[in-house]
Amino acid sequence: MKLAKLGIRIVFAIICISLANTSIWAAEGVSNNVDALKESGSVFARIAKSASPAVVSVSMEKQVDAGQGGEVFGGGEDFGDLFEKFFGPQSPQGHRFNVPQQPRQQQKRRVRGQGSGFVITKNGYIITNSHMVSGADTVTVKFTDGREMKAKVIGTDAPTDLAVIKVDANDLPLLELGDSDKLQVGEWVVAIGNPFGLTSTVTAGIVSAKGRSGFNITAYEDFIQTDAAINPGNSGGPLLNIDGKVVGINTAILSQSGGNMGIGLAIPISMAKNVYKQLIEKGSVTRGYMGIVPQQVTGELAKKLGLESEKGILVGDVSADSPAEEAGLKRGDVITEMNDEVTDDVTAFRNHVAMLEPGSKATLIVIREGKAKTITITIGKLPTQTEDQGNGGEGDNTSKIGIRVQNLTEELASRFGYKESKGVIIASVEQDSPAADEGLQPGTLIIEVDRAPVANTDEFAKALRKAKDSVLLLVKQGEYTRYVLIKL
Repeated sequence: MKLAKLGIRIVFAIICISLANTSIWAAEGVSNNVDALKESGSVFARIAKSASPAVVSVSMEKQVDAGQGGEVFGGGEDFGDLFEKFFGPQSPQGHRFNVPQQPRQQQKRRVRGQGSGFVITKNGYIITNSHMVSGADTVTVKFTDGREMKAKVIGTDAPTDLAVIKVDANDLPLLELGDSDKLQVGEWVVAIGNPFGLTSTVTAGIVSAKGRSGFNITAYEDFIQTDAAINPGNSGGPLLNIDGKVVGINTAILSQSGGNMGIGLAIPISMAKNVYKQLIEKGSVTRGYMGIVPQQVTGELAKKLGLESEKGILVGDVSADSPAEEAGLKRGDVITEMNDEVTDDVTAFRNHVAMLEPGSKATLIVIREGKAKTITITIGKLPTQTEDQGNGGEGDNTSKIGIRVQNLTEELASRFGYKESKGVIIASVEQDSPAADEGLQPGTLIIEVDRAPVANTDEFAKALRKAKDSVLLLVKQGEYTRYVLIKL
């Protein structure tokens, strides 16, 4: 019993000595920890002081139909509202209502939106989001020193949600662009913008993830995810690394409340560089084009195709007269490499192809019937909405009926429930147009033009050019198919 008591006393003494030593070390390290915190704080303060003068508030005004939503994302929309604006009303369960709309006389009203942007040249070029300024009647930029200037929209690119605007000024403060490809998960980042109209707001966090996609916010998604507080109004503002260089453009938030929940999304600057340069030089963006339908190789597909691994991009289809067909690509091929880079993600592959210069060469490693094959392809030019897509080009009647269309991709067919259908899908409908009067809306599938089936935008454009006084469309909206007669 005495030995047991002695043992307990010895253990207790050891614990006390250990705790005392720990306290001593902790006391000695307090000053070091405080100094480290002060140094970290001073870094953020330096970034805020040097970068804030180049971050601007961007305000826009435009006239819309009375029934339309009143704010763009920068002014306070959450993802639900944004999705509804692009793809129509949804049920509480998230399903899209596909009820044909009745023609109605629209009244007009003026709406306002507010977001952010940042200066990239001393003579006044500013990057912001496309959804902030697209279609705006007036755009106003306000600097931190109180100056307000009218801005001109140089160009917008909806597929990446990027835009360039310009103010008439010189010797402006600007931000240096970094390299988002070198950004690592866990790195510190700083967001600066004007959330809820509060100018020059600075928040800090880390890079939570890279290469985020699948949100259907834009056509080309490769988002940086961050937990730096981003709220409505931050849209278009810069995401900076610890060196104060721009690595991303804050664009959206994932939120159930409309406010920050620790998941912000930013467009990587590596994607933005190519876009904004083209917008400045020619006001539009040219993208590379192969002419294939890429599919993700899953475990089941790999097993069925006899592949050794799940890596690669399956060629689901090859468009006629496309660069892919000319190069010899075939349905069922699996692309494992492009220009010495492994291809194992459909989204990344599409983004990469789009950024290639039309006319340039790309070397592909393809698995065909179990054997590797090298194919060289000459990258084509992705048709724009005014070139050979039935979207308002010279001699085209789409501008007269007021719609823009695009090919029915596998993704769009799945999204709108047109898996077994063929045709072209309406991307946008002009306000007060003949198409709008007949109840056509984005997401409507056009199957026939004047009783002739149309399988793609080329066929649609050719059929529409033949129309004279009117055109008869067979359209599908959800489960409903109907004929629509539109006068030109």
